[in-house]
Amino acid sequence: MADYIKYIREKVGHDRVILVGAGIYVYKDGKVLLQRRKDNQMWGSNGGAVDIGERVEDTAIRELYEEAGLIAHDLELLGVFSGENMFFTYPNGDEAYIISIAYICRNFSGELLPDPDEVTELKWFDIDNLPEDISLPDSESLAAFVEYIKRNSLL
Repeated sequence: MADYIKYIREKVGHDRVILVGAGIYVYKDGKVLLQRRKDNQMWGSNGGAVDIGERVEDTAIRELYEEAGLIAHDLELLGVFSGENMFFTYPNGDEAYIISIAYICRNFSGELLPDPDEVTELKWFDIDNLPEDISLPDSESLAAFVEYIKRNSLL
């Protein structure tokens, strides 16, 4: 079912649902690619909800291509993020509890092409100079990403 979220929302309205999402932090030359989300105007990873029957890795790869025009060739699992800080209310009133699987991608191709339906802006940020307005569901995974890069001396 390709548009599972729309299907569920038709049944439950704005009530809280559990969403499983996958996202990618694209990393190159000490910089990370972030997107300014169209829905809340905050910065975050490229990613989205897993469709029924879709592999989580395939979700992350699909979302990166759809939202940023990039093709991920290799993914490295950063972590799975859940807990109290993953309750989120979208600007349209939809409530969700998000379980997020985050990946790192350092091997990619393509040209940056933001999806005008979901992304206001794509921008490379220096790992030591990230924006403050990070979308709440991405805040923990982005902090873990920065820690991973520094711990492994990948700057």
